[in-house]
Amino acid sequence: MTDRPALSDLTATYHNGAAEGDDTVTLYTTTWCPFCSRLTRALDRTGTPYTRVDVEDNPTAGRWVESVNGGNRVVPTVHFADGSHATNPPASAVRQWLEGHRGK
Repeated sequence: MTDRPALSDLTATYHNGAAEGDDTVTLYTTTWCPFCSRLTRALDRTGTPYTRVDVEDNPTAGRWVESVNGGNRVVPTVHFADGSHATNPPASAVRQWLEGHRGK
């Protein structure tokens, strides 16, 4: 198992409606990834809050993504506030997670 970098070392580069302390999600993406663009567009259309981190601009984020994807830098990888994560999930799964954790 790969050691995972501390998430507290990650710097968010973009916030879409996500406020400090929200039960939100963090998307680990790149600027050139079509799957990342599709996910963020779908979340934006429904006003779903998220924080976005570009793994190419943030080496610690890249190492974390690799640590949860068998050593591969697969994007988008989504980190949920409860510590779980998903690789290339549909926007509906992200929204469903948020709905299920709102106010907990």
